[in-house]
Amino acid sequence: MNLASATTAELRAALEGTGYLVDDELATITWLATRLSRPLLLEGEPGTGKTALAESLAQAAGVPLIRLQCHEGIDASQALYDWDFPRQILHLRAVEAVDGATSLADVESDLFDERFLLARPILRALREAPAVLLIDEIDRADDEFEAFLLEVLSTWQVSIPELGTVSASTPPLVVLTSNRTREVHDALKRRCLYHWLEHPSLERELAIVHSRAPEVPEALATQVVRAVHGIRTDHELLKPPGVAETLDWARALHELGVRELDTASAAASLGVAVKYREDSDRVRASLDRLLAR
Repeated sequence: MNLASATTAELRAALEGTGYLVDDELATITWLATRLSRPLLLEGEPGTGKTALAESLAQAAGVPLIRLQCHEGIDASQALYDWDFPRQILHLRAVEAVDGATSLADVESDLFDERFLLARPILRALREAPAVLLIDEIDRADDEFEAFLLEVLSTWQVSIPELGTVSASTPPLVVLTSNRTREVHDALKRRCLYHWLEHPSLERELAIVHSRAPEVPEALATQVVRAVHGIRTDHELLKPPGVAETLDWARALHELGVRELDTASAAASLGVAVKYREDSDRVRASLDRLLAR
């Protein structure tokens, strides 16, 4: 499916066909990103479906998903390209052993041949477009990397001194995610379209469970979703469970043969949904009240 030529309704239906349910606001801003060839910056709490949107867009469009996972200290070479130094050294040794008459210029030219180039995610996205480029957790990178990224997203091309300039014939659809551990620089935000993702409403999250885990009985799915919403709203947790944890918990309880969520089954399987000891202790202390409500 060509997302750029689709209507908002068609885009929404295509995403729902992959199991990703969107509301009107998210469907509209995503559609605008495809039509205007602008990066889409998604911010929100972990587990609200930011990364999953990029995955669903790639699946709906039938194009590759290329992921760049950001981390502290990431630099341009890790995002763009690098040279395969071990293979270059082996090539040098082979030239020395086989043909001692090869000129230095020819050897140097061979060393920076395309076959020794290691394409990192951004270069791959420019070459393989149409594609979806997911730049995950941009808030973990530093200002210098953001400046580099801003230049690439503005020109859709990169220069490799040894090989020349690589330009995207079709700009990739870029989705950036941020958990807002720090503020993303204003210059990068201005280049993007923006959306803040909240945890879904109870009704929408229940629809997501039905879509992604249809094997889970409706009564159990409803109890799990209500329990997760209660956990999110009633507790000051280090990391409230996201939609992925809701799905995992519902599937786990179904595998255990649970038909009705009670205190015993919830306590036994709580580690599927809650991943910090302090959070687990808080939730366990109020499971009876939480499930009764």
